[in-house]
Amino acid sequence: MTSVPAAGGDKPPAAPKSRKSVTGTRRTVAALFLLPAFVLLGALVVYPIGYSVVRSFYDQSGDGFAGIDNYKSLFTDEGIRTALKNNIIWVIFAPTVATALGLIFAVLTERVRWGTAFKLVVFMPMAISMLAAGIIFRLVYDQDPDKGVANAVWVGVHDTFSQASAFPKAHPGRESPLKPAGGGAFITTSPVRTGEVVSLPLVGVAPDLMPDGAKAAAAPEPEPDKVTGTTWQDFTRGKGVGKLNSVDPAELGYAGMKVEAVKDGKVVASATAADDGTFTLSAAADGAQLRLPASNFKEPYNGLDWLGPSLVTPAIIGSYIWMWAGFAMVLIAAGLASVPRELLEAARVDGASEWQVFRRVTVPLLAPVLAVVAVTLMINVLKIFDLVFIIAPGSSQDDANVLALELYRKGFSEDQPGIASAISVFLLLLVIPVMWFNVRRLRREVRR
Repeated sequence: MTSVPAAGGDKPPAAPKSRKSVTGTRRTVAALFLLPAFVLLGALVVYPIGYSVVRSFYDQSGDGFAGIDNYKSLFTDEGIRTALKNNIIWVIFAPTVATALGLIFAVLTERVRWGTAFKLVVFMPMAISMLAAGIIFRLVYDQDPDKGVANAVWVGVHDTFSQASAFPKAHPGRESPLKPAGGGAFITTSPVRTGEVVSLPLVGVAPDLMPDGAKAAAAPEPEPDKVTGTTWQDFTRGKGVGKLNSVDPAELGYAGMKVEAVKDGKVVASATAADDGTFTLSAAADGAQLRLPASNFKEPYNGLDWLGPSLVTPAIIGSYIWMWAGFAMVLIAAGLASVPRELLEAARVDGASEWQVFRRVTVPLLAPVLAVVAVTLMINVLKIFDLVFIIAPGSSQDDANVLALELYRKGFSEDQPGIASAISVFLLLLVIPVMWFNVRRLRREVRR
């Protein structure tokens, strides 16, 4: 039996086809492939965030509802306020300095043969874990110049311009003709006269710590119109050996000791002791008291307390920059390689100096790359924890505190999970604007 065609010659409607995705894959199959990813995303990201938000509204026990009390603590607790202040310092300075150094390294190494080797060396710290870097810089910042590299360099530079004394522990002994003059100086108990030989004995310096140029102390001959004398280490090893306040053959002179003649509080003459401790003053010293100024006994300079309360945060930021400047350099160098050389050459032909080319051409063209680097480092420093925890000693950890470290301390050391959850939510809120800015910038780049 033949079918009757539809009126008007129209064909019967075709059977509906199952809808497919853009790639031609059925949506059900695509959903099955994406399901494991969604499960992991929910378990590892969405659930922890949601649980932290809920937990932040409960008290320490987790049973009582605390409302916004935990969030109030973010702005009233002294430790959290210090951490917040330090995080602001980190966000302002660490990404800025690291990005600036990366830009400088990328531009300067572009024209040198060994630029690749230099970039490799600068990037190498990125291969080191935060734990290892923290241990390295804990040693670098050691207070002892014999151990800490930072203070070894700093003390070396300081001593180049201001040499420390070789006699920091020297002081008058028993029955000495010297007495304290205030401020660490010593002065004779009575005035001296020309033609007189003055003895200025001191003790307190170990023989093996005496200057290398020191020689056996000697008693000078008197001179008619001058004041002569000796300053020396009045100590001889061995019981009953040597005579008090008298130069003995085995005793060494204080080479380089400065001696001043003082009248009415004014210095009228001065001299520096020879290698055997002898010195000679002019006739102006007649009737004056002899003073050994405090500069003779200045303690050796031991450098800066890098991990003290005032410098610990800048010191840790320095270690972070050491690690991440290489990261910034590599990204900026990649962006610099894509800059059209015709624009740079055209600017030079038009008479622009290298500084003008850099400031008006190179930097504007690299602005998108610089923004990526800066934003990435900002997100990174907001969650900085390892370096602060390892480098800052216990005595300065409160001063170096940051939000991530305070979160750890509240959650595990002080058993306050509600406040710790509030800090974690607060950190998330701080990161969101930076991420939003980054997403907007990426979309703008795609449209171009």
